[in-house]
Amino acid sequence: MSRGKNGRIAFVERVVPAIRRRDETLKNLGKGIMIKNLRRFKISCCSAALLLGYVVAPDAHAADFFDGLTAMKANKFEEARKIFLPLAQGGNADAEELIGVMYAMGLGVERDDERAFDWYLRSSLKGHPGAQSGIGWYYEVGRGIPAPDLVRAYTWYVLSAIGGDPDAAISMNEVVKKMTPEQIAKADILIDDYKGHLYPDD
Repeated sequence: MSRGKNGRIAFVERVVPAIRRRDETLKNLGKGIMIKNLRRFKISCCSAALLLGYVVAPDAHAADFFDGLTAMKANKFEEARKIFLPLAQGGNADAEELIGVMYAMGLGVERDDERAFDWYLRSSLKGHPGAQSGIGWYYEVGRGIPAPDLVRAYTWYVLSAIGGDPDAAISMNEVVKKMTPEQIAKADILIDDYKGHLYPDD
């Protein structure tokens, strides 16, 4: 079911309250999409900065990656996906996250929440904080999955916050208010399990 303009605005303000402080300084991307909408899909600060050309990708495929970003900034989403896909299939977490964004927002592909969820999950399991926050949001609202799961939503928000995503802590604090003590205890077990793998030095 599609949302009206007012419904989208209210939704964004509820899910990601931190965007209110940033709206004035954000730039346009793609089809007039504001970064606040990208935050709605939990793109990390790093990936948002990459999309705006502020940072340099560190791996050997940086040139290919930036070709994809250039295509994305020029609204050539199908071309961007063709560039990102082999990088993502080779395990590049940033490319995986951006393909997830494309499916989440219908950029150059048909919007597909299940595929978006899958790409976010791949990136999340490599320790990508923005994708982890995205997975948390998908679990929170039940998008791309059969039903909401607050235990896993909280788990991924906490992991994302550990990884440095600034919005994850806000989302985590909102979700925990809706959880029972039993759910929090279950999430704590999952957090310990994942944390050892994703962030062994913490």
